[in-house]
Amino acid sequence: MSKYLNPYTDFGFKKLFGTELNKDLLISFLNALFEKCNELPKDGIEDVTYLNAEKLGRAASERRAIFDVYCTTKSGSKFIVEMQNVFQQFFKDRSVYYSSFPIREMARKDSKEEPWSYELNKVYTVGILNFVFKDKEEQENGDYKTVNEFSDEDLFHVVMLKDLTTNKVFYKKLAYLYLEMPKFNKTESELESMYDKWLFVLKNLARLLERPKELQERVFEKLFRQAEIAMFTPKEYSDYEESLHNLWDITNAMNDAETKGFGKGKEEGLQQGEKLGIEKGVQSEKLETAKRMKADGLPIEVISKYTQLSVEDIKKL
Repeated sequence: MSKYLNPYTDFGFKKLFGTELNKDLLISFLNALFEKCNELPKDGIEDVTYLNAEKLGRAASERRAIFDVYCTTKSGSKFIVEMQNVFQQFFKDRSVYYSSFPIREMARKDSKEEPWSYELNKVYTVGILNFVFKDKEEQENGDYKTVNEFSDEDLFHVVMLKDLTTNKVFYKKLAYLYLEMPKFNKTESELESMYDKWLFVLKNLARLLERPKELQERVFEKLFRQAEIAMFTPKEYSDYEESLHNLWDITNAMNDAETKGFGKGKEEGLQQGEKLGIEKGVQSEKLETAKRMKADGLPIEVISKYTQLSVEDIKKL
């Protein structure tokens, strides 16, 4: 096992970014992202309060959202921070859907004395993606670059509502920040900003044997101390090992599903069209993957998150 934890595991990500003890790590990471983009505020995040990471719809029948990290700042800005290890078919839809939960929470019931004016606080969704995101259209047309061709601007995406007439941002209180981690290829000697250093740590932590000399800031000293597996309690070690195996199982299962799904789709495409066949093949493999994950005892919410099947469909398997 590595010296330091893998931040792409559920346990590792939440230990580093999802606890009150380590909230200074989360604050430093978010401020590094904000410094990188001119459209985002530069006043800095000084403190965060963690909120309940499990949200239900307004009715019991509505689908539930389970955030990796959900927090708010003193000014009322809400942050959803998610680690995504495998590509999901409706990734954009999921991001928009999840962002609707904190928005709906801000609605106040009208009163005769002070009716609600619809004023909202800022909502930011941060997605750390352990894959290269490609739209379905890009996948079909082959209209995308290889990882080695990407520049620094290609890996960090800040998405806001935009007025296409004026080409200006229309609404700044809702933003989606995505990091495509496979596109980050800087070496230790090339690290300049805190943004560079955070991305380097996220991508390489599990393979490092010691803290690089380029990462001398106090926040990284603490991060490496918290990430050292030898310092875990027996319970933490057991939980981390289980989380690591879950990551391996899910990644392998989804890679297998993608490979088999494409093959089945291509075969069906000879009769019904390649596009329709690929979609059917992938869906079929998702069901088979979900069955295997369920048989291995993985939580239904985890299976739903990584296969994009509904909780109801998974329960029926």
